[in-house]
Amino acid sequence: MAETGEEETVSAEASGFSDLSDSEFLEFLDLEDAQESTASLRKPGPSDLPGKDGKPISVQNWKRGLDVSSPMERFHLKYLYVTDLSNQNWCELQMVYGKEFPGVLTPEKAAVLNTGASIHLAKELELHDLVTVPITTKEDAWAIKFLNILSMIPILQSEGRIREFPVFGEVEGVLLVGLIDELHYTAKGELELAELKTRRHPVLPVEAQKRKDYFQVSLYKYIFDAMVQGKVAPASLIHHAKLCPEKPLGPSVLRHAHQGGFSVKSLGDLMELVFLSLTLSDLPVIDILKIEYIHQETGTMLGTEIVAFDEKEVRGKVQHHMAYWMGHREPQGVDVEEAWKCGTCNYADICEWRKGNGALSSTLEPQVKKAK
Repeated sequence: MAETGEEETVSAEASGFSDLSDSEFLEFLDLEDAQESTASLRKPGPSDLPGKDGKPISVQNWKRGLDVSSPMERFHLKYLYVTDLSNQNWCELQMVYGKEFPGVLTPEKAAVLNTGASIHLAKELELHDLVTVPITTKEDAWAIKFLNILSMIPILQSEGRIREFPVFGEVEGVLLVGLIDELHYTAKGELELAELKTRRHPVLPVEAQKRKDYFQVSLYKYIFDAMVQGKVAPASLIHHAKLCPEKPLGPSVLRHAHQGGFSVKSLGDLMELVFLSLTLSDLPVIDILKIEYIHQETGTMLGTEIVAFDEKEVRGKVQHHMAYWMGHREPQGVDVEEAWKCGTCNYADICEWRKGNGALSSTLEPQVKKAK
C-alpha cells in the first residue's frame, strides 16, 4: 500500500523526533571542502559567542559553566540522537561546541541542509503521504512515533518498502533515538537498510567521512535489532524520556489513531501495542547495511558502500562516546593526522584542543565524574 502512495505517516517535524539522517545535514566538512576558501564566512570569535539568551558571552564565562556532573545534565538532555554519536566520531569537540553554541550556521551550509532535506522528502513522498497532526505534549509527540511504527510494521511483514522508521533504545545507560532512512527486502529476501547521502560536489567522500557514515548505519542496526528481539524495555523509555503513560492523548492524536484502527486513549495503550507488535511480528534483524551517495544538483549516483557490521567494534565506540556524555572523561579533538578537518570548522578560532596542541587547556577541563 505504501508503494502506491496510499499509506500515510506523520511527519517527523510534527512529532518532534527529527534525527537528521543525511551526513551533510550536520556537517559537510570533508577534505575537499577544507581546501576551499572560507575567508568570507565569519566564524565566532572568543568575544562574541552566543549565549543562551542570544547575547554574546566570553569563552572564560563559558568555561566556568562546565563545572557540572555530566554533559547530559549540563545540556538538559533526556536522550541523544544517533547523529550525536556519529558526529562524535568525526570530531567530538566540534560536537560539544555545537551543543554549547547552537545556531552557528553559514548561508552556504544552510543551503546544503535545505537541498538535502528536499531530496529526502521527495524520496519519502514516493512511498507514502505525510499528514501533519497538531501536538501539545511530549506524550503526543511520542504517540506519533508509535503510530508511525504501527503503520510500518505490516508493510515490512508483507516485504514492502518503508522510509523514516523511528528507532530507540537504551545504550550504555543513555536513551538513543534515530530515524532509519529506508528499509526494504532484497531479491534474496534479506532485510536491507539503505541510507541516502547527498553530496555537494560530484565526488565520493573521503575515508574519514565514510567512517562516520558507517558508524551511523551500524548504530541504526544495533538499535533496530534490539527492538525486534524484545530487548528494549518500555520502563526504560518512560524513565529516560520522562513520559507519563497514563496521560490522555490530545484530540488530534486520538482522531488520527482511531482513523488508523487503533482504539487507544493514552500513550501507555499505544506503547503496549507497539512493543507487542515488534516482538510478535517475527520481523527479522537487518541483514545488509547500504549507503548510497548521490550528487545534490544532478541526482547522479556517485557510488554505493556495503558496510560490514562488527558488533564488538560498535559497542566499543559507543562505550567510549557515552563515557563523555556520562561525565567520565573530558571531550577530545581530532588527532594530528586529521587536523585538516579544522579547515572549515566554525569553532576553529576558539578551539582549546588546537591551542593546546592536542589537549584541553586546564581552564577548560570540566570536573569529571568518576565512573562507578
